[in-house]
Amino acid sequence: MATDSPGAADPARTMALLWRAPAEPASRPGPRATLDVDRIVAAAIRLADADGLPALSMRRVAAELGAGAMTLYTHVPGKAELVALMYDAVLGELYPEPPTGDWRTRLTAVARANWELLVRHPWAATVGTGRPILGPNLMAKYDAELAAVDGLGLSEVDMELVLMLVNGFVKGIVGGLHEKVAAEQDSGLTELEWWRATEPHVERVFDPQRYPTAARVGPVSGPELGAYPAERAFEFGLARVLDGVAAYLDR
Repeated sequence: MATDSPGAADPARTMALLWRAPAEPASRPGPRATLDVDRIVAAAIRLADADGLPALSMRRVAAELGAGAMTLYTHVPGKAELVALMYDAVLGELYPEPPTGDWRTRLTAVARANWELLVRHPWAATVGTGRPILGPNLMAKYDAELAAVDGLGLSEVDMELVLMLVNGFVKGIVGGLHEKVAAEQDSGLTELEWWRATEPHVERVFDPQRYPTAARVGPVSGPELGAYPAERAFEFGLARVLDGVAAYLDR
């Protein structure tokens, strides 16, 4: 396990930071500290959004804030705890108002809100897996999403499973989107340039004798969809997921 993943964080110290009380007014005269947990977390989010989580370090965050690296450790124990704080912080962007409407409209709102969050913060798609760190914004997300499937006659376990289905679908689609972006960055080629480079081999790849179904479907779907049409796959897949939920509710 990576030592900088939230699962490696000290649970007691992380929970204490996540549920920290609001800062109190200074009780003594003199200048107040210019560095606090909120500023550290905000700087770390900016860096992770720009360069990805692997490039994030306590030293880089300190440089962003114009502070010494050791100063950060007086506020946050390490990178694992920092990432947990970052993840809970961005979850606070979800649901300024609870999803409303019928159940399908509510679940659509849940899916879109999570999609938009993970597109804005690509690193968050790899953080919110495994053992959860139960911060206040994660609990607010959990409560709002449970409310979206409340009152449908589902058991408490089924309510949870429906949310796992929807959120898992979103993470899968957005993960493919981020992989596509990473491939373009790594290769230095746009998707169109990459396809043009493969054109001399297309006849061999789509050999109707060896791959009859692929040879029939690929040349038709490829030009329309491209390598990974994330937005279209999201819209199509979400509708089919909700159709499945509707069929289950009818049972």
